[in-house]
Amino acid sequence: MKTVSYKKLKKLLIDKDMTKKDLCSHFSPTTVSKLWKDEFVSMDVLRQLCELLDCDICDIMSFIDTPE
Repeated sequence: MKTVSYKKLKKLLIDKDMTKKDLCSHFSPTTVSKLWKDEFVSMDVLRQLCELLDCDICDIMSFIDTPE
């Protein structure tokens, strides 16, 4: 089974000198919370993130194996 990880997003935010609070000015607190908890978000949110950060989807997320 695979689950999503947004570690890359967190690292990219550090590189771009952005904070979780900065994301809240573009996305709802619920969405940001889901990202921080490595929960699934919509493809539209991912697209908006990529546009905001000028990156590709593989720069903000990955799938990792989890024990079944």
